[in-house]
Amino acid sequence: MSRSGQCFGLLFLGISAVFAGCGENGDGGGETATPMTYTFERNGESSVAYLGQSTRQLLIEDLVGLMQAISADVLGGQNLERYDTPEEVVSFLTPLYEQGGLADPSRTIPDLLADGDSTLQSTYADFNDANLQEKLAGNDAVTDHADWKGGDFVGWETANLVIDGEGSRAAPQTPESLLLALFWTFATQASSAATGSFPIDAATPLYLTPDGLDLTQLVEKFLLGAVNFSQGTDDYLDDDVDGKGLLSANELDADNVYTTLEHSWDEAYGYWGGARDYSEYTDEEIAGSAGRPDFQNGYYDTNGDGLIDLLSELNFGASVNAAKRDLGSAPEAPTDFTGEADLAFRAGRALITAAYQAGTEVDLSALKVQRDTAVLAWEKAYAATAIHYINEVLGDMDAIGGDDYSFADHAKHWSELKGFALGFQFNPRSPMGDEDFAALHAAVGEAPGGASPSDPVNDQVYRAQLLDARNRIGEAYGFDEANITSW
Repeated sequence: MSRSGQCFGLLFLGISAVFAGCGENGDGGGETATPMTYTFERNGESSVAYLGQSTRQLLIEDLVGLMQAISADVLGGQNLERYDTPEEVVSFLTPLYEQGGLADPSRTIPDLLADGDSTLQSTYADFNDANLQEKLAGNDAVTDHADWKGGDFVGWETANLVIDGEGSRAAPQTPESLLLALFWTFATQASSAATGSFPIDAATPLYLTPDGLDLTQLVEKFLLGAVNFSQGTDDYLDDDVDGKGLLSANELDADNVYTTLEHSWDEAYGYWGGARDYSEYTDEEIAGSAGRPDFQNGYYDTNGDGLIDLLSELNFGASVNAAKRDLGSAPEAPTDFTGEADLAFRAGRALITAAYQAGTEVDLSALKVQRDTAVLAWEKAYAATAIHYINEVLGDMDAIGGDDYSFADHAKHWSELKGFALGFQFNPRSPMGDEDFAALHAAVGEAPGGASPSDPVNDQVYRAQLLDARNRIGEAYGFDEANITSW
């Protein structure tokens, strides 16, 4: 687990000795000091940059918040004329997806902080022109290890989602068609409710479908895989295309203070989502569950300016999930996804920087070791999270028919399971083989099964499928049995 102020000791990478020091950048020449935080400078400026990645982290959060706001509007009888048709509803979602902050630079960014705290940035004008569509798996195909638009996308075989304004249904064939189908399914329910043709319960949000899908969770978790994890692992940290990823030139990038290779590595770190001083947090603090008052919400004002810089001082996405799973691991088999990923990201960046400063070639073998360590910890955190939600769904099934049962919780837990599990396929080095991946999703299905204890046959069949899915994940990632049941 991450420990405040801890020095991680020594690393040995291939034939190069990399010393994990306490705050020094190396100068090349065979020994490379790894700084205690993700902090690298050149000519008095930070050489770390991942503005586009932070923008996309915000856009994902914004899409989810927008769907929730539309649902609240309609259920509250507000602005119903804005949601008369599915096309109108989708027209609110697609600009954030297709144009990103350029759709409305004056748009206020999502509020990710506790009451009383403020961010340095306030609108999309404070970020850049990044959008989600261009980086979705299949749309940025230069480095893709699979043909996501040509039949390689796996995981959704049922025609239970709406795909257009006419209400047509079909099984999505590509990552983008799945995302758009989630939009259209939500839009159809919202517009039908706004025009009085969809039975609504004011307590049931319109992003929950009758068959138990939470469309906001599916959108968020799928994008964390199909954009963030895909780009991080199959583009910026891959080494299969000349001039891209780890094969980028370690030379200054135009007029910037970073090299192209440094920037590629940084962009992967931006998708991982850790604050620059991630190693200074405890897992409780990263998860936002406890800890020191200034850290306990998952962010810290490192430079003391009274504002939280979303480019460096807040933990996003995958980096937070890793801490949650470390906290939930069994005492007899503790995991350290946070520490493993963070140290590998810092050590790899230090290798790149030291090579540039020394005027030598990067030790690619040593760099791949760090890449593999960071990516495996990242994916293991997602895999552990999928197991966590399998366990939650099994608990929801136990509660069906009782006073404690919540349909919304059941849909949420299943949708988080499905969304995270879809992401494994985007890593070219995933421990989950193609056959097991297909079997995993056949078991999980495209909606939660086992309707109730009153249908004991189907209930037991789906329970058995979920346990099979859990075992497949556990075996693929080498998880301890104690954690498989603990998470």
